[in-house]
Amino acid sequence: MTATPVRDRLVDAAFDLFDERGYEQTTVDDIADRAGVGRTTLFRHYRSKEDVIFPDHDRMLAAVKERLATSTADTAIVAVTEAVRLVLVRYLEEGDRARRRYALTSRVAILRDREIASVARYQRLFREFIAAWMGPEPGAALRAELMSAAVVSAHNHVLRRWLRRDTSDPLTELSAAMAEVVALFTQQRTADGGGSTVIVVTDHRDPDQVAAAVKRALRQP
Repeated sequence: MTATPVRDRLVDAAFDLFDERGYEQTTVDDIADRAGVGRTTLFRHYRSKEDVIFPDHDRMLAAVKERLATSTADTAIVAVTEAVRLVLVRYLEEGDRARRRYALTSRVAILRDREIASVARYQRLFREFIAAWMGPEPGAALRAELMSAAVVSAHNHVLRRWLRRDTSDPLTELSAAMAEVVALFTQQRTADGGGSTVIVVTDHRDPDQVAAAVKRALRQP
């Protein structure tokens, strides 16, 4: 039988203790003891008791940034959609742990604030990427701010539905939600230019080809 990795034992121990004793009443030493390791071992893996239960956002942000960096001007929309999907998949892979964290952050203010701060980091990354894609055109900074907020909101809406067990197919729902975001902002850019109308339809071509076609349409006078 394969032994449970120390990191996972610490996570399970932390969740169990928070449920049993409460977050404030649980110490780092309590978590280490329950996991059967020393305090030094815990700090080799996590910086604090909060870090024990949160996913590795630094690693996820790096993965999102890497995916965005591989895009071109013509494939930026696809890159954003796939980057958002990476984040959702990470939560889905956690399974019950993600749901336990959701319940915990819902009742512990300091953890909820930490979650909000993490969301802001993702939004800032998307905003910077979208702003660079849109370029220095008038109003681009505001549209990038709005679109990045919409991207994160779409992800969080679907994630919360999955956490509450309101959906059994979150990836399909995320695709639909992101299509709504893309349609909203590509239509807005077209309206600003006073030109064409963008119609969103089901398309079985490669997504990069579709995104390139949308980009070309937005550039037409």
